[in-house]
Amino acid sequence: MTGVPEGGCRGEPPAGEQADRIAAAVTAVPGVVGLHAGSFGEVGTYLPGRRVPGIRIGDEATEVHVSVGCDAPVRETAALIRRTVAAITEGPVHITIEDVVPPLPHPPEG
Repeated sequence: MTGVPEGGCRGEPPAGEQADRIAAAVTAVPGVVGLHAGSFGEVGTYLPGRRVPGIRIGDEATEVHVSVGCDAPVRETAALIRRTVAAITEGPVHITIEDVVPPLPHPPEG
């Protein structure tokens, strides 16, 4: 569970809004195939009636767990994710690359 109350703290937006902003920003990073909930589904921000998988907002840090495409440069992608999330939230940002997967197929042009 997260350590940030739904009402937020330290002038930050509510946890749900912040988790949604982080999730949208991370999934827009080139090379990121998707958020990853961890090996046992344990990574997420738990909110009333829903959950944001792959994002854990804690009192001390924010954790982001992702799957990246096999053609993505892993270190560079992780660094870009970290910079992207650091622009949204305060404190340390920890990135975990949970899986490397084939890139999503592109729809046929025509």
